[in-house]
Amino acid sequence: MERLWAPWRLEYIKSADEEGACIFCLAAAGDDVERLVLHRGTHTFALLNKFPYASGHFMVAPLRHVGDYGELTDDEVLELHRIGSAGMGALAVTYGPQGYNLGWNLGRVAGAGVVDHVHLHVVPRWAGDTNFMPVLADVKVLPEHLDETRRKVAEAWPE
Repeated sequence: MERLWAPWRLEYIKSADEEGACIFCLAAAGDDVERLVLHRGTHTFALLNKFPYASGHFMVAPLRHVGDYGELTDDEVLELHRIGSAGMGALAVTYGPQGYNLGWNLGRVAGAGVVDHVHLHVVPRWAGDTNFMPVLADVKVLPEHLDETRRKVAEAWPE
């Protein structure tokens, strides 16, 4: 069996606990541009991932600090998925991805970098967008600055 190593991922997961404050709570209470917030709903909000797997990778989180998916209210669950869907529409208009990965990483062993504030990942995908740069060179190739991605996707967000 061949093994591919990505040690940067473990380093990121371990350092997430050292932030001191919840990144989602900081973003919920902060400036939209500075915190890369794309859209705000009544119960939830969407923001770009600062460590994206692909350009346009965003997350949707509840405004309130909750670490257990089962503790989300029906309104939060519905709005989380509606905002995720609306964001996919904004990405479709802006970048035309050919597919999406949507996922919940619930718990450290499931890959969650932030374990105490649940969030849904929405990752746009294109044919041929996977490569070995992160594994071989510890480099992630993103063709656009996060601030520009935030501006474009926020402007394309359906009302």
